[in-house]
Amino acid sequence: MTSNDAAAKAQELRIAIGRVARRMRQIYAMHDGAGPTFTEVAVLVHLAREGPTSPTQLAGRERVTTQAITAVIRELESRKLVRRTAHPDDGRRTVITITSAGTAVIGDRELAVMSGLGRALEDSFTATERRCLEAVIPLLNKLADMM
Repeated sequence: MTSNDAAAKAQELRIAIGRVARRMRQIYAMHDGAGPTFTEVAVLVHLAREGPTSPTQLAGRERVTTQAITAVIRELESRKLVRRTAHPDDGRRTVITITSAGTAVIGDRELAVMSGLGRALEDSFTATERRCLEAVIPLLNKLADMM
């Protein structure tokens, strides 16, 4: 494959991933305009799956600055969706934990997105196409980690 071919394929991949991401954001936004943003939900999902963590680790995970994640945490904290506590071994550090209200919010949002995604997969894709999409998941995660 030439460098021009690789660049063209990279562009096609960027556009396709961008379209899926935008559509998911639209579903999140349509579900409840007053709820958390896509980034706020991503932070809540990370906390629910991985457990309590520091703002620095969250910023690294979301690939944003510490200042940007601090604003997200502040907003989530004001809505009682996360709790900020001192690190048990180092009181100078902060630990962010999802609350039961935060868990409820992601369940609600995830249900809306997963329902739409599941419907699209069942209604518009063959079993072979669904298996192809499933096979790509680890590769997309690896790609995200490598960028």
